[in-house]
Amino acid sequence: MSDVISVPPEFLDTATLGGGCFWCTEAQYKLLDGVVNVVSGYSGGEIRNPAYKEVCSGRTGHAEVIQVAYDTRKLSFDQILEAFWVSHDPTQLNRQGNDIGTQYRSVIFYHNAEQQRIAETYKKRLNDEQVFSDPVVTEISAFKAFYPAEDYHQDYYADNGDQPYCQFVVAPKVEKFKKVFKERLKH
Repeated sequence: MSDVISVPPEFLDTATLGGGCFWCTEAQYKLLDGVVNVVSGYSGGEIRNPAYKEVCSGRTGHAEVIQVAYDTRKLSFDQILEAFWVSHDPTQLNRQGNDIGTQYRSVIFYHNAEQQRIAETYKKRLNDEQVFSDPVVTEISAFKAFYPAEDYHQDYYADNGDQPYCQFVVAPKVEKFKKVFKERLKH
């Protein structure tokens, strides 16, 4: 959190994004220069302070998300979304690969009208230009609340990179992300 404190408030913004398993998206976004903090958690449901097992049941309405604090002098919301579209498959409805359920949906929770406009414009452009072979199904919804996930989910890939899921699912996504955004990575 000390990085967040070092950025003057007028240059700090927040994005809340769901792109499947938050272990993957957290590991990817932590690499970007200008990202000062990433917290894995839950958003988009009706239950307050949900636990992981509740979210995994699919009955809370929450998605696994990351909340990204970023320095607007180094990153724009457009660039945050550029990374978002690359970090997962936005054409899969309520799933990412073998992770299936509404908690794994592709979603952008916008924090203001400008974020909403940018997200909707970007999604429309991707679909109009048929960037993906299937339509982008990413949900774009107003941000209401964010609940940090349990401590063991934070920095999961960094702390558990040798686990099978990390080796077979997270690591390939991180490597692809590094190649695509090599000019924008932290040094």
